[in-house]
Amino acid sequence: MAIEAPVSKVRLYNLKIYIVGILLIGGWFTYDGYLSKSFIEKHTKNGVADSSLIFNKNAPPVLLAAVIAIGIYMAIIRTKKVIAEDNQLTINGKISIPYSSIQKIDKTHFNTKGGFFLISYKSEQNEEKQVKLSDKKYDNLSAVLDKLVEKIS
Repeated sequence: MAIEAPVSKVRLYNLKIYIVGILLIGGWFTYDGYLSKSFIEKHTKNGVADSSLIFNKNAPPVLLAAVIAIGIYMAIIRTKKVIAEDNQLTINGKISIPYSSIQKIDKTHFNTKGGFFLISYKSEQNEEKQVKLSDKKYDNLSAVLDKLVEKIS
């Protein structure tokens, strides 16, 4: 039976908080730059806008682009996961590590805050490689680690 470790819910929630925060700041700059008559009058001298008004007019499109970029990033990472199958470990559908090629699992930092473990393995080209899997990126990694230890023992 395969054990999955999907992308961390905390990570996705933090990205949602960033989006809301950026939208609020962008709304504030939009209001001050385009709608607030008192702000516009205060920051216009002889028909020329000062740096504050120019910033408040130019920031919203940049912030909107940042929101779109974070949204795209969130859509991309939402589907990522680590799967411990019966004969191999698959990371994000791209890296497949057969259990027979795993040489070492370093889990000394796994039980700390922001824990992680390192997997050392030999690739198909006979090169030594290392993969770091972190609790900050994936949920349910302890079950994946248990399955890895069980399979390579």
